[in-house]
Amino acid sequence: MAQLKIENLHVSIDGKEILKGVNLEININEIHALMGPNGNGKSTLLAAIMGHPAYVVTKGSVSFEGKDVLSMAVNERSKMGIFLAMQNPQEISGVTNSDFLKAAVNAHREEPISLFTFIKEMETAIQKMGMKSDLAHRFINEGFSGGEKKRNEIVQMELLKPKIAMLDEIDSGLDVDALNLVAGTIKELQEKQGLGLLVISHYGRFYDLISPTHAHVMMDGRIVCSGGQELIDKIDSQGYEWLAKELKIEMKKERVAVNSIGLCGTKEKGRTSE
Repeated sequence: MAQLKIENLHVSIDGKEILKGVNLEININEIHALMGPNGNGKSTLLAAIMGHPAYVVTKGSVSFEGKDVLSMAVNERSKMGIFLAMQNPQEISGVTNSDFLKAAVNAHREEPISLFTFIKEMETAIQKMGMKSDLAHRFINEGFSGGEKKRNEIVQMELLKPKIAMLDEIDSGLDVDALNLVAGTIKELQEKQGLGLLVISHYGRFYDLISPTHAHVMMDGRIVCSGGQELIDKIDSQGYEWLAKELKIEMKKERVAVNSIGLCGTKEKGRTSE
């Protein structure tokens, strides 16, 4: 039985259908790369699985270890072992990282964690991510750089110890050193905990660092192609137009960075492509 199973999932936002029948299965010890041009439903899929209220499931099912995910509140999905690292983490003024993390950890446990154990685990996670020791006493993401916000998501993931983690462009905003730290921690957690991962990224280098076991391309609200590392390499070198033509899908033109996966034009160093 698949740990996370998505069947014929249709999702709408403000009455507009975004996902049009997504099918996907993720098991422990698997890393799934989710690629595709911007605006085709990747982030919508992750948000719908986690239970964002703006995303309305109109058809299909999501199950986790045989249980109906869509019938659960967001906190229940989290307690069951599903984690989402957001593309744009929100700032929460007045709530410190330590208070939030301790409350979240305790919500996942039958018995409250001891203060000593919590502090030790939190400090270890913060140090591993190369962040300043005062992180614990800062308000959640307030005044954080983009890279700090993303690394803070990984600190949360390490402390909550999920079974399935969904990472929505966790690599964006990271410099080279931070990228290596984040990728290394993700791989370590995946290997240590048997973590299943669903990872959205536009960057081939990030996928090289985490070594996906599966790769999928999403277009027009559906997963239209699946494969392995060879698919990631082909998208990285040729973009998405070949696949869109093959499947007769009209591509949306998006402005993306030249060193990202899926350019809709010729790659030229140092500029962007329309």
